[in-house]
Amino acid sequence: MRVVETRLPGCVVVEPAVFGDERGFFFETWNAERFGAHGLPTKFVQSNVSSSSRGVLRGLHYQWPNPQGKLVSVLEGEVYDVAVDIRRGSPTFGQSEAVILSAENKRQFWIPEGFAHGFAVLSERAVFSYLCTAVYDKVADSSVRWDDPAIGIAWPVSEPLLSGKDEAAPLLADIAPERLPTFKP
Repeated sequence: MRVVETRLPGCVVVEPAVFGDERGFFFETWNAERFGAHGLPTKFVQSNVSSSSRGVLRGLHYQWPNPQGKLVSVLEGEVYDVAVDIRRGSPTFGQSEAVILSAENKRQFWIPEGFAHGFAVLSERAVFSYLCTAVYDKVADSSVRWDDPAIGIAWPVSEPLLSGKDEAAPLLADIAPERLPTFKP
């Protein structure tokens, strides 16, 4: 496996070693020893799968308190996946990183605790997988507005299909400081 750094410290792209022939392919989606050797998490407590159609945008979501780190990948289709640093005091606060994840490229994106996450579906349908370091906590469930101009994400969909929650999400600047994680150098 190869780990590719992004401009957001801690957020990395994982490119697995893929073994294939005329019958198909095989690759490890997670291996505690290999991930630990790269400083990545070795314990996940929840696994989720979602399915969405073209133009759906989910995010930008995070939990605070009780944050989740997420190892995300696409099992079918293609998405534009985004992480945003929302840690108060971080040198990259409010900055984003985007990665194309697809069933074809088999890439994974590690998004540590303290970052908001979202994705837009580029294919007709996408099946999305999340391995999480903490269980979902409805009370801690929070979001940042997907089109916050201060963050400036260049989403590849002009009129996304959004949930009511995502339509009503606040701008990052409007979120009370105590509702955001704190950067720990």
